[in-house]
Amino acid sequence: MMQISDSYNQKNSLFNAMNRFIGAVNNMDQTVMVPSLLRDVPLEEEQETKTVRTASNGTSTYFQDVGDMHSYYVLLKSIRNDIEWGILQGDERRKEKVGVTALDISTLEPDEDLEKQFHYHLNGLHTVLSKLTRKANTLTNRYKQEIGIRGCGH
Repeated sequence: MMQISDSYNQKNSLFNAMNRFIGAVNNMDQTVMVPSLLRDVPLEEEQETKTVRTASNGTSTYFQDVGDMHSYYVLLKSIRNDIEWGILQGDERRKEKVGVTALDISTLEPDEDLEKQFHYHLNGLHTVLSKLTRKANTLTNRYKQEIGIRGCGH
């Protein structure tokens, strides 16, 4: 019999966090029938956003968002594809992007044990996936508002 703490931990598993994100992006993708309508529609948050991606070689790539819903739509779909198909395909795609720079950002000492590094990155991944899931849901709801679909909750 599964205990309450087990179901809570399972709910917060990396696998489930990825599934929630992929589900939110799939819902966004099915809802947004005309992505070009998202161009020049500002995000609710008017702050600049930087997205960090870590490649398998330990380098990170920073993307400066232009700040409209279309750029988030494309970004969220790209991240979903990286999760589903692997990061190497995404790295090859991004080589074609202009203005992308790779920086080595080692935040942990190389001597630290692997378990500590794993937990550090797992926690970060959970945080990022939660934020991206909220962004996908927000974008879906904003799109519904923009095209006038009634009954779209937040």
